[in-house]
Amino acid sequence: MQKPRQFSLHTRISVVLTVLAATLLLVLSSLWLHGTRASIREEVEAASRVAEQWLTALSIELGAQPQAERVIGAVRPLGRIRANALEVVAADNVVLYRSPAPTYKSGRVVPAWFSSLLGPIFQPRTLVVGELRIVLYPDASRALIDAWDDLVEMAGWALLLLVLMFVAIHRALDRALRPLDLVMRALDRTGHGRFDTRLPDFATPELDRLSRAFNGMADRLAAAVDDNVRLETEREVAQRLQGRLEEERREISRELHDELAQGITAVRALAGAIVQRTTEQPALQVPAQSIVAVTGEMQDGVRAILHRLRPVAGAGLEVALERLLAGWRMQHPAIVLLAEIDLGDRPVGDDSAQAVIRIVQEGLTNVIRHADASRVDLRVSQVAGWVEVSLSDNGRGLRGGPSAHPGCGLGLAGMGERIAALGGQLVLDNSPGGGLHLRARLPERSTSEES
Repeated sequence: MQKPRQFSLHTRISVVLTVLAATLLLVLSSLWLHGTRASIREEVEAASRVAEQWLTALSIELGAQPQAERVIGAVRPLGRIRANALEVVAADNVVLYRSPAPTYKSGRVVPAWFSSLLGPIFQPRTLVVGELRIVLYPDASRALIDAWDDLVEMAGWALLLLVLMFVAIHRALDRALRPLDLVMRALDRTGHGRFDTRLPDFATPELDRLSRAFNGMADRLAAAVDDNVRLETEREVAQRLQGRLEEERREISRELHDELAQGITAVRALAGAIVQRTTEQPALQVPAQSIVAVTGEMQDGVRAILHRLRPVAGAGLEVALERLLAGWRMQHPAIVLLAEIDLGDRPVGDDSAQAVIRIVQEGLTNVIRHADASRVDLRVSQVAGWVEVSLSDNGRGLRGGPSAHPGCGLGLAGMGERIAALGGQLVLDNSPGGGLHLRARLPERSTSEES
């Protein structure tokens, strides 16, 4: 469903101010209508009183029993007396004379609602002249037409004024809020990674404070990004160096094991054979026994060196994991880490043990960097010749599929390649309750170690 189009801030403010002005005009119009109604009533009543007084004087002049022709002849030249219609009625209620229709704005009428709103109600005035009655009917229709014309003219000017006010307010606001476009563009550029974006100084104090706040935020953000890039670079370099050192240590340990250790074993075997065959030749047997003793000490020394070069073996994997988890908990106390480690009694090969540690390290690192989680569950177990690692969190989960993140060192993709090289499997999916679920399965011993 398409979102309905919203009016701009300029338009909305302009409409609000214009509506307020229109409301003020309506209030003034209601006051004008009230005053006009009172004015019309007063005008018509005054005209009726004057007409009544004039007709009274005329009746006195005509005498007590004037003829109808004489009365009609006296009032016919008058026509309409100001705002009054006039009728001469005989004793039998026959209308002998009625004044003509008004000539001022003749043929025009006002809307019924306007007439009922402003038109006052008057009672006819009757003057008895002999057997005749002269009836005055106060008529405010012409005054109502004048008021209607005034109202239409004022409404036209008010409408024009409101339109001009709307345009003027809109332009003034557009000019006053034009710096907000710069702010929006600056925010958009910053959101796209242009952390060097800065706002200029504005003449308006409020916008100038906004500019200073944005520039300060941009400076802190740029510094934080620089620090983060530096830390990530240092971490990646350290991990690469650590990887290279581990590889060198494995190469050296293999060389010691394959070359030096085998040579010492061969020498010890030859010396042992000499000892067995020279039981009657003490001159040869004693040096041979010394060689056997020395080569045994050399074997013990080489074995100790090999353990130091390759410290993570199956027997020490659980201890190494506990040490790793304890350090992680100290660094991130706000995240609950629940761990269960059950490796049993079978030894784990060096390559698989190293991979398990790297998997746990990378998984916990990704929790900090990407998951925004508050709880992590880890389980490392040994089942039927396999080492299984399960790590899940309650964070964001996968978005856009697993990928190697810059600065992660091993990364999710690199982790999968390392596990596959050992003959294992890696599965990444979203947990049912949200968050990422990592499952890894590795053989207890790699093919090279078994051979």
